[in-house]
Amino acid sequence: MTRLSAATLADLPADVLRPGYDRVAVKTGVVHLGIGAFHRAHQAVVFDDALAAGDRRWGIVAASLRSPAVRDHMVPQDCLYTLLVRDGAGEAARVIGAVQDVIVAPEDPEALLAVMAAPDTHIVTLTVTEKGYKLDPATGALIEGDAQLAADIVSLDRPQTAPGYIVAALARRRSAGLPPFTAISCDNLPHNGTRLRAAVLELARRHDPALAEWIAARGAFPETMVDRIVPATTAEDIAALAARMGIEDQAMVKAEPFVQWVIEDRFCGPRPVFGAGVQLTAAVAPWEEAKLRLLNGAHSAIAYLGGLAGIEHVHEVLALPEARVLVEALWDESQTTLSPPAELDIATYRRALMARFDNPTLRHRTRQIAMDGSQKLPQRLLAPIAARLEAGQSIEALALAVAAWMRWQGGWDDQGQAFTVDDPLADTTAACLAQAGDTAARVDSLLGIESIFPPALAGSGAFRMALVHWLGRIETDGARGALRDFKRAE
Repeated sequence: MTRLSAATLADLPADVLRPGYDRVAVKTGVVHLGIGAFHRAHQAVVFDDALAAGDRRWGIVAASLRSPAVRDHMVPQDCLYTLLVRDGAGEAARVIGAVQDVIVAPEDPEALLAVMAAPDTHIVTLTVTEKGYKLDPATGALIEGDAQLAADIVSLDRPQTAPGYIVAALARRRSAGLPPFTAISCDNLPHNGTRLRAAVLELARRHDPALAEWIAARGAFPETMVDRIVPATTAEDIAALAARMGIEDQAMVKAEPFVQWVIEDRFCGPRPVFGAGVQLTAAVAPWEEAKLRLLNGAHSAIAYLGGLAGIEHVHEVLALPEARVLVEALWDESQTTLSPPAELDIATYRRALMARFDNPTLRHRTRQIAMDGSQKLPQRLLAPIAARLEAGQSIEALALAVAAWMRWQGGWDDQGQAFTVDDPLADTTAACLAQAGDTAARVDSLLGIESIFPPALAGSGAFRMALVHWLGRIETDGARGALRDFKRAE
């Protein structure tokens, strides 16, 4: 079948929206590190809106820091792709034209550095997942034992990490007399701008203290909060879209209608006039905490308990009444640890989240959400647990979610089916479980991983007791049985 491309845009059905601007006239104003489905369904759409509104400065050159897969899907299509927005009422298709090129960084690091250092580049955005920042999730310090980061500490001639590329590109800009770009983390990392800035400055100091001072004085690393549910694209999705459009799109993405991007209004250069879905604010942290602890925290609980139960999709997990009880109870617990902004009504937000989770057309896979749990637990579940313990409050729902993660690390579901634990600390957690003889020993061994569990929290008797109880219930009765036990206890 013919592929989507600039030459085939005119052949698309009339109901498919397509770029209404001249892509040839677009300048590259944005470099994105870590192009994947989320960026294509979120930030790229925002910049596409800016281009459509007449500001041609915001084309995107994107980079994969690892695999060539996205490049190989997008470049043959002139970097065009379809965003399919799905809800219960149907679906709407829109072709996004903001991405101009995709670079595979390990193949051509010079090409990526050149565009990051170009005069027209004003913003660098990142979706490299929590592990891509090379920061200890508990302390925020650089993980100097990481092989890629260690190589960047030695030399930035061929960077291997996102902070390495940013430091090397900013060094070139300084040497050329250019101002720095604004670097915007778009990952679910607490205080993501502060952490990215700290990683960049520390790496810069290792190479040139004067460069670090220049970045600190003139650069900008806004805090941000991003929100949109973007399930992984399947072969069935690609085939169904091809049947609808008569043209194949190997780079398509699907998403829910909801989109939100809250950005701290801290830029060191030009920025677009942002449109719908973007909110500039002086303080992102309250928005970020609410999203991490309510949306993402519930997602993690759903992913591990549902995945252990052999349930493939989020909406199918929530078809179980006992799962809905757990999610509401987890929200009750986490909500007490928040300081929401005046614009955010938590009761309304919770109702909207449940409706988003219930969307059956998204088919959001539990195993997709379960990835990289060691990097996600501290901000999603452990932070509210610590806050509630300090206040003398119960943590049963949150503890059940953490216990489910502990069980997940074993690599077996309740049906005895093996799966790969996709996590940067998978070898560490496997070793902890291998040397533990019973439930309490497994809890104690995993609690000893300080990069996940801060010692003060790991030493809490109440936390340990709750984990031993719920991990024991999961091991004995399975995830569904533990959920039923929780519902009865409520």
